[in-house]
Amino acid sequence: MNILIHPTYLPNIITFVTIAKAKEVTFEMGDNFQKQTYRNRSYIYAANGKLQLSIPVVYSQKNRQKYEDVKIANDYKWQDLHWKSFESAYRTSPFFEFYADELKPLFIESFENILDFNLKCFEVVCDCLQLDVKLNKTVEYVKEPVALKDYRHLVQAKREPMYELDDYIQVFSEKHGFIDNLSILDLLFNEGTNALSYLESQRLP
Repeated sequence: MNILIHPTYLPNIITFVTIAKAKEVTFEMGDNFQKQTYRNRSYIYAANGKLQLSIPVVYSQKNRQKYEDVKIANDYKWQDLHWKSFESAYRTSPFFEFYADELKPLFIESFENILDFNLKCFEVVCDCLQLDVKLNKTVEYVKEPVALKDYRHLVQAKREPMYELDDYIQVFSEKHGFIDNLSILDLLFNEGTNALSYLESQRLP
């Protein structure tokens, strides 16, 4: 199965379930940027429950921009804030220290475009998961792709359907219960080397 998806910020678990079950992954590179999607947001499990982390972007609704042209608003120190949020949420998780050295450079190196940053995040996370992905990129936007299973809808962060994902132990689960479909980092920090087996055992959306 060759799937078509959007590159997103530290993708959620259901996106990686889909990737883990695919033979090939094609990234949509020709679309317009849209707000309120996972292109520039991710969710983690913090001490007070579900926490949204958003990358600030330079974007105007009046002038439609290609995803590849949208720049990150780096005058705001969002990388420091996001990394401190990860540390606060996951420093007591079983595998935070195991992966921290691989992930922290993402929040030190400066990136101009959000698409480039998201592609780098994907590369680093795949290395952490030890997930080999045959990756392709589109050359133009096609509304109804042929020979590709279209999972571009997974980019939507609003009004998501309920996904039937198996529970796993989370840092604050005794306080707030299980929260599903967070960033892949939640699974990675809590399950570590078992994360890929977990992804492969889940049902496709």
